[in-house]
Amino acid sequence: MPLKDIPADARPREKLLARGAATLADAELIALLLRTGLKGISVLQLAQQLLDHFGGISGLLHAQAVDLKRIKGLGPAKRAEIAAVIEIARRALVRELAEQPVFDAPIKVKSYVQLQIGGRGFEVFAVLFLDAQSRLLKLEEMFRGTLTQTSVYPREVVKRALELHAAAVILAHNHPSGAAEPSRADEYLTQTLKSALQLVDVRVLDHLVVGHNEVISFAERGLL
Repeated sequence: MPLKDIPADARPREKLLARGAATLADAELIALLLRTGLKGISVLQLAQQLLDHFGGISGLLHAQAVDLKRIKGLGPAKRAEIAAVIEIARRALVRELAEQPVFDAPIKVKSYVQLQIGGRGFEVFAVLFLDAQSRLLKLEEMFRGTLTQTSVYPREVVKRALELHAAAVILAHNHPSGAAEPSRADEYLTQTLKSALQLVDVRVLDHLVVGHNEVISFAERGLL
């Protein structure tokens, strides 16, 4: 049904203004960003197709620019608006994590890491460097690999931690397959890095394994 045929008080923009953004369905929120559909396809239908393609809001937030470019109906303006919303979410989380200890915001840490590396088609190993108050100094993607493995060099992580005067780190990597369950290799790597960083008095607070819809914490599982 075209938007013009929907009762005024049921249209996404009017609903948002009258009742709040939380009352809108995912497709309605995306429709507000897209604004227009295609010939024969309403903006709500286009929004739903976009969500279906990426596996929901979470998948869309992990989409890269090249992924959006492949979607019919997403011109430069629409792609730019979606990319801007994703970047706003990232920056808001960075700001919060830089101003408070990560222990106070474990869900936000997971969300931030998932936004950063969750949607990659290749394996990425990242490190969140933290100050003495466990606030975020910087997230860096240290190593990239193939779909099955990546080479991680402990000396490079130690070197960067010293350069940033980090007191602690949170390790993170994604599983391009989508399953977040840690492997034995993940556990071995964690212990190797933990031992190397202990030599320079840098603590490993956690290792997060990022899947498509889940982030698993080594600390929460008692694996550190």
